[in-house]
Amino acid sequence: MKQIVRSIVFLIAILISFSCQKQVTEGQITVVAHPDLKQQNDFYHSNRAPLQSAHFIKLPMGSIQPKGWILKLMELQKEGLCGHLGEISAWLEKENNAWLSEGGDHGWEEVPYWLRGYADMAFIFNDSKMKEEAMVWIEAILKSQQEDGWFGPKVRVGGGHLDYWSNMIVLFTLQNYYEYSGDQRVIDFMTNYFKFEMTVPDEAFLSSYWENSRGGDNLYSVYWLYNRTGDPFLLKLAEKIHRNTADWTRKSTLPNWHNVNIAQCFREPATWFMQSGDSAHFQATYNVHDLIRRTFGQVPGGMFGSDENARMGYIDPRQGTETCGFAEQMTSDGILMRITGDPLWADNCEDVLFNSFTAAFTSDMKSLRYITCPNGVTADAENHHPGIDNRGPFLTMNPFSSRCCQHNHGHALPYYLQNLVMASNDNGLAAIMYNSSVSTAQVGNGTEITLTQETKYPFEEDIRFSLTMEENVKFPFYLRIPGWCENASLKLNGKSVKVNTKAGSYIKIDREWTDGDQLTLNLPMNLSSRTWAVNQNSVSVDYGPLTFSLKIDEEYRKISSIESAIGDSKWQKDADPEKWPAYTITPQSPWNYGLILDKRNLESSLKIVRKEWPDNDYPFSLENTPIEIQAKGRQLLGWQIDQYGLVDVQPRYPVKTSEPVEDITLVPMGAARLRISAFPFLNN
Repeated sequence: MKQIVRSIVFLIAILISFSCQKQVTEGQITVVAHPDLKQQNDFYHSNRAPLQSAHFIKLPMGSIQPKGWILKLMELQKEGLCGHLGEISAWLEKENNAWLSEGGDHGWEEVPYWLRGYADMAFIFNDSKMKEEAMVWIEAILKSQQEDGWFGPKVRVGGGHLDYWSNMIVLFTLQNYYEYSGDQRVIDFMTNYFKFEMTVPDEAFLSSYWENSRGGDNLYSVYWLYNRTGDPFLLKLAEKIHRNTADWTRKSTLPNWHNVNIAQCFREPATWFMQSGDSAHFQATYNVHDLIRRTFGQVPGGMFGSDENARMGYIDPRQGTETCGFAEQMTSDGILMRITGDPLWADNCEDVLFNSFTAAFTSDMKSLRYITCPNGVTADAENHHPGIDNRGPFLTMNPFSSRCCQHNHGHALPYYLQNLVMASNDNGLAAIMYNSSVSTAQVGNGTEITLTQETKYPFEEDIRFSLTMEENVKFPFYLRIPGWCENASLKLNGKSVKVNTKAGSYIKIDREWTDGDQLTLNLPMNLSSRTWAVNQNSVSVDYGPLTFSLKIDEEYRKISSIESAIGDSKWQKDADPEKWPAYTITPQSPWNYGLILDKRNLESSLKIVRKEWPDNDYPFSLENTPIEIQAKGRQLLGWQIDQYGLVDVQPRYPVKTSEPVEDITLVPMGAARLRISAFPFLNN
């Protein structure tokens, strides 16, 4: 009898425990499409009424510190071209520079482009020498403001109108500087400048090509200031900027087909949506993203094959994107993550960074390539026009590959870092993208916590979080589930948590957190393939967020960075070009392979090979990559270099060859400077 009673009591205890566990799972850990929008964050600047709520809020500059491989990349950038460009680029020479003294030279985009990335690095690293250098330019810009509100050089365009484009870049830099320093001068400076913009007649405002295309950057800065001051005139200025900006809401065409403009400007309608509340504006941004990719984006790597300008008839994977375009797309993705809360934008940012951006540089980040393509085995100093839409040596690795990318590339990595973790309107925190880092933020009732993220993602599946705080605090913590990931799982303090995850959503953990709490998010990666129907049914191979390229033996040859530079490159008179060489890269192994795949059972065709993590924390080179895929292919002897010196276009599908089956190796796209990433598909 006692045994029966004990059994009943034990059964009741189990039921009670199960009931409690069910309440914990459903009440505290849930899967949501987006964070709560009903509140305003008490510690960071949510959108002010009447603006639509943004889903996330950027933490102030300096709140997130890099670790792991992102730290390594940023250290390379600091010691590489971006960190030392002020010493070698004539556009940044201080003597008689228009950004430092009235009436000087070089008064357009080069200084603001470079300063945006350089200053961010200075603040993130808290590097006294770099901060001193950045402040030379920032102080000069702040002191340049005239009585009417204008600042900086007066560049004139058609009709004698002022050009507002380069000032838009400066505003971006000043916003981050203010978040880092709290310098009230920035608020007053921007207010006075925007009052000046209100006085300019519409016909003289944003009237030329670049500024007209990129007015969304000006709009974004207006909302940034409005959220801090609430000045009503700023909403009127926002209306003025939108109506004078190129129309990026067209359904079946674009205002222009310049790759950087598209990557940078497609976010303007969604930015304007915050004020208009019109869902058509919100959807227009998605439409541009899809529109360019339906034809020119039939390629892996997150971008689109436009070279400098997208052209019909040039849609093969051998067409590429400017390094500027990679950087601007990543920046747009971060902004759109905050506005929309849609994990799609984080997915795209990771796609571009992991698979495209890193391959645009030499491993020391001292030279870059103007155009990087999903399929490209030519990295020489020749002119490949009209095969690519540029006349000159645009495929070589050169510190002066083009003055736009040369100065503009540096903001991509710091801004990516700033978007790893964001605040939510409900006084919570969100892990948006995954990389080793340490974030400090106020949550819940105002308690400051430190969130440490440890991972080798995307080269491993686990992301480990630890939380440090002086007292317990209740707040929601959101974890993004990438759109490619099925069956994500979670452990809290070492114990598995029951949660039915969904790709492209968030796990929301709303609980009281304790100092030392540990979370492990597992994002299982699987092999998958994509078929690019527009490009002869070519295929690419993915493993989680990584896309893979054929491993091609790369031979680097040092050449003169002066002789191989393009026409608009200028060195400072005391710069030593020998310290900043250019390189050509030549294939030393066959590249013209078709891929043999059983698409219904990829594991039978492809084998994952794990390697040791590199000691120097740099995984984006052929020598260092910690993952490879063993595959099968056949050479296609008719697929060669064409009359323009480029990989010929994809062979006509179905592709036939009698060459023998060979073992081939695939490596991550981002580790390959010579690449075949969209393969002819051999259905054997």
